[in-house]
This record gives sequence, C-alpha cells and structure tokens, in this order.
Amino acid sequence: MYLYSINWKNQKTIYNFLSKYTFFYNFRLYNKSMKFQQLLYVREVARSNLNVSQASKNLYTSQPGISKQIKLLEEELGIELFERSGKHLVAITPIGKRILEQIEEILALVDGIKHAATEFSNEDYGSLAIATTHTQAKFTLPPVVDKFVKKYPNVSFQMNQCTPDESVEMAAKGEVDLAIWTETSEKGETLIKLPAYKWSRSLIVPKGHPLSDVAKPKLKHLAEFPIVTYVFGFTGSNDLDRAFFERGLKANVVFTATDADVIKTYVKQGIGVGIIASMAFNEQEDKDLVAINANHLFDSGTTYIGFRRGTYLRSHLYEFIQMFAPHLKTELIAKACATKSKKELDKIFESIKLIRR
Repeated sequence: MYLYSINWKNQKTIYNFLSKYTFFYNFRLYNKSMKFQQLLYVREVARSNLNVSQASKNLYTSQPGISKQIKLLEEELGIELFERSGKHLVAITPIGKRILEQIEEILALVDGIKHAATEFSNEDYGSLAIATTHTQAKFTLPPVVDKFVKKYPNVSFQMNQCTPDESVEMAAKGEVDLAIWTETSEKGETLIKLPAYKWSRSLIVPKGHPLSDVAKPKLKHLAEFPIVTYVFGFTGSNDLDRAFFERGLKANVVFTATDADVIKTYVKQGIGVGIIASMAFNEQEDKDLVAINANHLFDSGTTYIGFRRGTYLRSHLYEFIQMFAPHLKTELIAKACATKSKKELDKIFESIKLIRR
C-alpha cells in the first residue's frame, strides 16, 4: 500500500508543484551553484533556535562550514535569510521566513522519495514517530501500539509525550510522522487533520463529597467548589473556561496539571473537584473516587490525528492511523490529502459520526 499526501499523476504534476515555489524556481534551485546541503543547513539552524554551534553538532559538521554555506546561499539569492549582530544570528528575516517554509516542504518531498525507495525494497522495516499527550499515551494508545509492534516488529516506534501545541509543531516541522492531540479545532491547521473520535469529561470527587450523590450537578453548584483540572491548552481546558463564562460564572481553578493521574492524586487529598477526560477514570484503580458524567455541563471534545502536507504515507503509517481510528479508510485519507483548504477538509468529515470515548 502506497499513499502520498500529494497526488503525483504524472511528470507535469511534479513540475507544477515545484514551480509553485516561484522564489526558488526563479533563482534556479537546480543550478549547480545552489547546493541541496545549503538548504539542510538553513533548516537546521532555524530548528536550533539560530544556534549555529548546535546545528553543526546535530549535522555532524563544522560550525564555520555551515556559516560559510549559508552566506554563499544568501549571496547567490541576493537577500539575507538571517539578521546578524556581529557574528551571531539573532533573527530570521521576513523573506527568510518565507523561504524557510518552502525549504521545509521541498525537503519533505526529498524525504518522501527516500521513504518510497526504502519501502519498495522492504516495507516491513523503517520507523514511525508520533507526538501526543499523556492522556492519549496512557489511556487510548496502549492497545493500538501493542497491535502495531506485533504486526511490524522491525519498525522502530518512537513516542514523544508533550503538549498539544508541541505535538502539532513537531508534525508541522517533520520531526515526527504523526501528531495526536485533543483540543479545540483551531489547532493543527497547517496539517492534514483527521478527526479520530469524540471524548467526554467527568467530574471526580472523593467518596462522601457533597457532589458524590448528585447525578447531574449544575454548573453553578460546581462553581462553589475549588477545581483541579488540566493546564490551559490541555484536553479541552479552553472549552471548560468558555462553559463557565457563557453562564456568567467563574471557575475557581486552584490547581492544574498536564497529567490526569496527578489531578486524581490531588482530588484524593481534598484539594478540589477534578475535571478530567472520562477515559482517564478507572473504577478498579480509582476506588477512592467517584466519577460523575459531565456531558450535560460541557460539550464533547474531538481528538485528531494529523500529519504534514506532503508527507509520504508508508503502509505501516497508514495502518497505524486505521488501528487508532478504524473509520479512516484509505479512500477517506486520500480525499483529505487532496484538499487545499480547511473548508474542503471539514466538508469531507461533516457527515461522519465519530465514536465517543
């Protein structure tokens, strides 16, 4: 199974795609005077927060060599990619940012060619890197990863646990193959963003708490208690704030954490009422707590799985997506990859009913 997020129908398609990079095209990217290695250097310096020394270590080359090649590239293009203070790089210029975006996409195409060649020779080998949050890593991914590594024992699997913003950023930069995140729909607009499932929230309180016997507590009752929940930007915390605001209430958030287990620990200590993703509550492990369904208080959230446009989807990467979200069939992913805007992408999934967890 071969799937690429750009539909290469013929040589004309490839020509047209590369021609959209007018800046590089006009300066003859494939002229011998402009080296592919120079593009790698520019990207790595940008990824290293303009630290040329760190970039040289990452690329196993010399610092003077990187500086010289970047300067030669700037001289050929007739522009400055970086602002300098003495010998130090201090910022990326406006035109440098534009060119860097094009460099990222061009190098992604090159990576895709390499992946295609590797898979053609042996598709059972390779690597898969994902970036996701603690909630996904602990509560939804274990059976998926277990199934995947058993089917592909020779594929190196790497999981990066981070914030939703960091997950999206890593995928956008090509540092990981896939990002899996849960937050509002404004995130991940630079990616091919596929909705995976809907999720709910639960209130958690110690046994004997005033809310423990209330089947459907009202938001005004919840506002009377201190709240323990996720750090802003994690697992729908923005939606939680909005729910209180729309009812003219203010959430008394006294403690936040990125980890549902940490939240549960402090709820057990009586710090406050916890608000967590329902999937993070386990009756056997959390015997000291009571979970109260909060669907009537907060809108359900959506978990997404996404990848950078231009990513070559190897067979095992496609299969991982389907293991995580079975409704994401090959044809559906191909349609998503062919879209050119968020509006087109959203339209593909508007009639699909997602499972709730």
